[in-house]
Amino acid sequence: MARNPERRTALLDAAIEVLADEGARGLTFRAVDARAGVPTGTSSNYFRDRDQVLSQVADRIFVRLTPEPGVIDTALLPPPSRSLVVELMKQLAQRLAAERTCYLGLFELRLEAARRPELRTQLTKVLRADLDENVRLHLDSGMPGDADTVRLLYFALTGLLFDHFTVPGLHGDRDLDELIETVVNRIVPER
Repeated sequence: MARNPERRTALLDAAIEVLADEGARGLTFRAVDARAGVPTGTSSNYFRDRDQVLSQVADRIFVRLTPEPGVIDTALLPPPSRSLVVELMKQLAQRLAAERTCYLGLFELRLEAARRPELRTQLTKVLRADLDENVRLHLDSGMPGDADTVRLLYFALTGLLFDHFTVPGLHGDRDLDELIETVVNRIVPER
């Protein structure tokens, strides 16, 4: 296996784009090589098989979706409140919109995980770590609500953002920020 970390990252980023644009069935070594602009056969030098690409894509997506160091600390400076949770959820939606390809790729991975137990195991591990970190941050920062509040926000916003990215007209003329505010206000208790 080749050991150039920058090339591996470029191939994983290309794989995310293929997933987002063509779905899991379109994810082939040839498609990844073409998207990355590298010679045919390059991907097979970095990944033993398609399953390895899929499992490493999950990790790469979360690297790309993770805010830069210090961003979360800065965002948590105001006093904990429901209105701060609204602002944090809006910022999250903006970050995901900026990485739309990653978010769509993640949904493709979820669908593929329903058919591939090994991928399901890897994706569950990655998603669980992310959810656990969100619960920890919420509780440690003193935000209103408990761990179930975070889980409910996760469920609601995952569905809302899925709609927003795949069928944006579903909610008519309702603005995404307005919908996020409604979700948070219905789930997060007031202090």
